[in-house]
Amino acid sequence: MRIHWQIMLVIATMLNSMVCAVEAQDSAVAIMYSKISRVDSASTDLTAFENHLNYLSSGNYQVMPLPQIVAALRNSTSVPENAIAITFDGGNVSIYHEAWPRLKKLGFPFTVFIATAFIDAGGDSYMSWDQLREMASSGVTIGTLGTNYSHLASVAPSAASKDIAGANQRIVDEIGIAPELFAYPFGEYSNTLQQIVGEYGHSAAFGQHSGVIYKGSDYLALPRYPVTGAYSDMDRFRTIIDTLPLPITDLVPSQPLLLINPPRLGFTVADNVGPLSNLACYLGGIGKLKTEQLGPFRIEVRFSKALPQGRSRVNCTLPGPERRWRWFGLQFLVQD
Repeated sequence: MRIHWQIMLVIATMLNSMVCAVEAQDSAVAIMYSKISRVDSASTDLTAFENHLNYLSSGNYQVMPLPQIVAALRNSTSVPENAIAITFDGGNVSIYHEAWPRLKKLGFPFTVFIATAFIDAGGDSYMSWDQLREMASSGVTIGTLGTNYSHLASVAPSAASKDIAGANQRIVDEIGIAPELFAYPFGEYSNTLQQIVGEYGHSAAFGQHSGVIYKGSDYLALPRYPVTGAYSDMDRFRTIIDTLPLPITDLVPSQPLLLINPPRLGFTVADNVGPLSNLACYLGGIGKLKTEQLGPFRIEVRFSKALPQGRSRVNCTLPGPERRWRWFGLQFLVQD
């Protein structure tokens, strides 16, 4: 009988280990909203927003505070399977009146990135400091977009530094806590801007390029999936929240602010994600790009012509397990 129970104990331990392996992972998906209304293309319709929340609450998803996800992955600690972070950019008043009550009812944490000059200006479009303090006191994470929601990657480093420092101080003055998280206005960043953001003590910074946060990520260039306007339909939503990382190294060019146009995009894919013959890359508004595999893991992407001024997004995907997609995205910036 003693041997029988020893065997049962071993089996139980093995099963518990298997459950833990299934229920933990080293990646998470962050989604980005702006306004909850029917006004313009930067908005998410209220019905679509409610459908998103219903889907998250009825499925096997774990909506977590973004700082908790970042801290866990940076420290090589797993997060729950299907971990999701919800974020908002801009501080529009619809976040307070429409989004927060629905998120609070479901117990979903979220992050709001604000441009402090918009809050200081007052008016009917943006939340007040009183509303932000109320949200922060209830556990909502307040991050920063800087002071003026400016094209910080395109201005002098001193100007970018002043903008970021001013916003940090305003948030400390009004809410009492220095913002831990930064979001790049328009998703635009450069190596220089990343360095400035890091120097001001931000533990992570986020763009507006699609992809999955994972342990090997650049934590000052983390991706989020925009779910605004035409990007908020349910078919796309179901796809993106189930995505897995497409882990890469040796990315060329090394920053999204292009010095050579068209770029010669290249990266090395981790060797444990399966055959790369099904990998495909797409340029927003254009379509599928030509790719070339060099050796077992190196991918080169070819552009037929120079990218236009402003922002251009590239998404590379690879079929993954359980009909999930592995996803890597980046946003290039071409200055005037």
